[in-house]
Amino acid sequence: MQKIAIALTAASALALGACAKKAPETLPPAPQPTATTPAPAPTPAPTGPVPGSQTHFKQAMAGKDVIYFDTDKYDIDSEDQAALRAQAQYMSQYPNIRATIEGHCDERGTRDYNLALGERRANAAKNYLVSLGVPATRVTTISYGKERPVALGSNEAAWAQNRRAVTIVLN
Repeated sequence: MQKIAIALTAASALALGACAKKAPETLPPAPQPTATTPAPAPTPAPTGPVPGSQTHFKQAMAGKDVIYFDTDKYDIDSEDQAALRAQAQYMSQYPNIRATIEGHCDERGTRDYNLALGERRANAAKNYLVSLGVPATRVTTISYGKERPVALGSNEAAWAQNRRAVTIVLN
């Protein structure tokens, strides 16, 4: 039994010795330079806002993310229509975004009246976007009534700024 083990060990050693690599006598020639096309320059990281984000939307709209209303009104005038057309075009470029339209009012009137009026303003803006081809499932509305004024003051200039519908983009 011991003779067989010694014979197997010797045979294994001979087999492994036969597999040893020998260094080549001469080295292969060095690679020759070839005319190659340069690698494309890496794409620089974007420095502006991410497309489809609220910041990008606000920048792209340049003030057209807000529409304004007359006292106790919620109708869409020609200036509002132009702003909403720009919003619809933006939303068609970015089909994965959703939006919320916030309805706002000035400080006059009761809380309940202003919440209802803010809702009508937000829905009027949404309905116009839908009429331009934006799917209704991508737009939600909310009314804040008089609770979130952008201009403080009890004068016509402040009230005019607060009677608005604001489109907010959600990613």
